[in-house]
Amino acid sequence: MTIPPGYRTHDSTLVCRLHKSLYGLKQAPRCWFAKLVTALKSYGFLQSYADYSLFTLTRGHTQLNVLVYVDDLLIAGNDSAAISSFKSYLNTCFHMKDLGILKYFLGIEVARSPSGIFLTQRKYALDIITETGLLGAKPASSPIEQNHGLSNATGTPLSDPESYRRLVGRLIYLAVTRPDITYSVHILSQFMQNPLNEHWSATLRVVRYLKGSPGQGILLRADSDLTLTGWCDSDWAACPLTRRSLSGWLVFLGHSPISWKAKKQSTVARSSAEAEYRSMAAATCELKWLKALLFSLGVQHPQAIPLYCDSQSALHIANNPVFHERTKHIEVDCHFVRDAIQAKLIAPNYVPTTMQLADIFTKALGKTQFQTLLRKLGILNPHAPT
Repeated sequence: MTIPPGYRTHDSTLVCRLHKSLYGLKQAPRCWFAKLVTALKSYGFLQSYADYSLFTLTRGHTQLNVLVYVDDLLIAGNDSAAISSFKSYLNTCFHMKDLGILKYFLGIEVARSPSGIFLTQRKYALDIITETGLLGAKPASSPIEQNHGLSNATGTPLSDPESYRRLVGRLIYLAVTRPDITYSVHILSQFMQNPLNEHWSATLRVVRYLKGSPGQGILLRADSDLTLTGWCDSDWAACPLTRRSLSGWLVFLGHSPISWKAKKQSTVARSSAEAEYRSMAAATCELKWLKALLFSLGVQHPQAIPLYCDSQSALHIANNPVFHERTKHIEVDCHFVRDAIQAKLIAPNYVPTTMQLADIFTKALGKTQFQTLLRKLGILNPHAPT
């Protein structure tokens, strides 16, 4: 590193050689994580292959799990004495501050009750509403208009595009506990480069929707079994500019949603069946990873995971490996679905479109259908009057 101010030298080409990492260096985060990993492994923890930030320890009937985010650690276990002993060990290794029972982490509020663990970003949502000046605005019934046509907007460019990018970025993080705004955020994030006034108005509508339910979130139910269930859907040729389809999928652990996504497919699908099949492949990848993650936490999942799809044609493609003529152009990685079926990782099932829960991630829905799916997803608002 360069010689610090105050040290005089006659040779301006001289530099300092560091014996250890310092704050601000690009190598510093990696060095810190390596040191933390060494300390955890010395105590007996194993680093999960499914998530390298997850560490697990099993000693007899005692189970400890540690989740790492930079220098913040979440510790969970079934033995309070073992947790206290581990905290004492960390205190000998590092200067540590114990914040007690988990209530707030990375903008996510955690509340416990006999019903389960409730995750919400109420404070974060209220901050967004306040910053946009919409605390007194009338709430919207849905986050986006049913026939929005935002991709074909031809209005004037936004005078302050930075404010649009900042707001959409905050909404992206809010979607961590709000599946109901996932589709809207997916659409709005496509116009970061050159947002128009119509896009800004659509973003403010999402905020007005949040105004009606800032405390809405996910309940991880205490009475749920630890089995996975997947739902996948697609909207064929959804993008009017590129004609690429949109994939959407949702995963439940018991009766609680734990993973969801809306993403534009990388290539143009030649048929709706192909689009649904590609969506199945994306959902299958997520299910395989979640099964591995559960295994790291000591949860066995021997049975095939149900994966619900509303396309009979896509199910025929997945279940019939010799169905070649209409599928030979599909990338090999998509046929990962067939391998997963034969390995009994997943069990594809048909579900009518009216009962497809992943429909909320692939298109803008009307008020009635949107609210119906919202209730089926298990998204709750404990702050709402009853």
